[in-house]
Amino acid sequence: MRMNLKPEIKSLTEAVIGAAFEVSNVLGHGFLEAVCQRAFASELTNRGTPFEKEVSFHISYKETEVGISVADFVIDHHVIVELKAVKRLNDTHVGQVLNYLRASDLGVGLLFNFGRPKVEFRRVLAP
Repeated sequence: MRMNLKPEIKSLTEAVIGAAFEVSNVLGHGFLEAVCQRAFASELTNRGTPFEKEVSFHISYKETEVGISVADFVIDHHVIVELKAVKRLNDTHVGQVLNYLRASDLGVGLLFNFGRPKVEFRRVLAP
């Protein structure tokens, strides 16, 4: 399925994907998610990519706050990034990113899995 992203967002997501592949190539796989997060943050910093780590989003139900979700990264105020270190990505992981997108009003998320020999990723668009 082709995703129609604004050129600047497409360029940003491609740069972030490149950073994730660099982390995977250098670090390898089999590490805990926290290690992958620190390596990913280091790579983003080295590339001069602006990001925020562990960004909280308030969850509302009928105008009442009912909780908070915390995304691993928000890149340049445009892209949510969620990292995993699991055997395989599944629909629950994608659903988590979709929930972050709904809570944040951002349009695109990237889901990365560092639990495999080659980093696995998915782009997720807000509904």
